[in-house]
Amino acid sequence: MTNHLSRHTRCLAVMKSATQSPLSMAACGLAVITAGALLLPAPASAHHLMGFFHMPPGPISGLVSGLMHPILGPDHLVFLLAIGLVALSRRAGWVIALLAVGMAGSAAGLVWPGLTAVEPLVALSLAATGLVLLRRLPAALLIPAFALHGYALAGSVIGWEPTPIGFYLLGLVIGQSLLLLLSLTLVRRWRLSASPAALRLVAGLLLGLGLAFAWSAAIP
Repeated sequence: MTNHLSRHTRCLAVMKSATQSPLSMAACGLAVITAGALLLPAPASAHHLMGFFHMPPGPISGLVSGLMHPILGPDHLVFLLAIGLVALSRRAGWVIALLAVGMAGSAAGLVWPGLTAVEPLVALSLAATGLVLLRRLPAALLIPAFALHGYALAGSVIGWEPTPIGFYLLGLVIGQSLLLLLSLTLVRRWRLSASPAALRLVAGLLLGLGLAFAWSAAIP
């Protein structure tokens, strides 16, 4: 009777691991597919909706371009979503602080444009996020990295009139707020339930993406 119960217990354990394993494999597979898609080359104009559709600067086009710029730029999109993977607070104050830092970076980009190697540095922030996830770097490092992203996002509107620039910045605030809320809810929820192996895989993907983007930005 005891042997029968022990065999039954072992069978239940195997069945439980078998039901969990495909879910973990599916999540990892989705991460790999997403990473592969992001590594495909994309035209520089795809980062800027107005440049892609040849839209003249104006309030509406500036607002829409600001909304879409963080989404169409894969390095910015992955960085914003990856913030939910590290041990950061989900409080509204943290989101506001990140947005303020990002907008300060955008303001600096408008006043002092032309920072050298900004795109490779932005790409390397993805690798830094992977190291933060592996606890090799402090999470506070993402704050200046967010400012760097804000600086890079301002580069596409240099030379515009003040009105479309204002609407572009408003679009950036709205778009980045939505992505941060998504990151600090759904992405963070997945992180809390993910296995250590899955987190290491995602950290490795972030490292690979960051290095690949940096290489492509530094070597045209």
